[in-house]
Amino acid sequence: VQLQASGGGLVQAGGSLTLSCAPSGRTFSTYTVGWFRQAPGKEREFVAAISASGRSAYYTDSVKGRFTISRDNAGNTVYLQINSLKPEDTAVYFCAADRFRFRYSGGYYSSDFGSWGPGTQVTVSS
Repeated sequence: VQLQASGGGLVQAGGSLTLSCAPSGRTFSTYTVGWFRQAPGKEREFVAAISASGRSAYYTDSVKGRFTISRDNAGNTVYLQINSLKPEDTAVYFCAADRFRFRYSGGYYSSDFGSWGPGTQVTVSS
């Protein structure tokens, strides 16, 4: 499934953004969906994942309390709400999806996901 992330932009520190991820041409209601980000000069890192039902979510420690992942399967969209933005949140944010059992621990890796979108840029000014 092809994915499209949107909603990025230039925001002042302390502000909020909501990123969206939607598939092209098909539903992804049976997929686990994840968000990753890649800052300039750094490796891509996992941010958050949500189960196919939307009832379970998992976050990397550094974003807990500020990031919220959610999904609207009827609307075929997954969201990543980012609050209290910091300059270190500046990165390209990617959504990814695949059909596998959601995990409640152990983290997620790029290799877990077979479908990716081109990413959306988030820039946080201080």
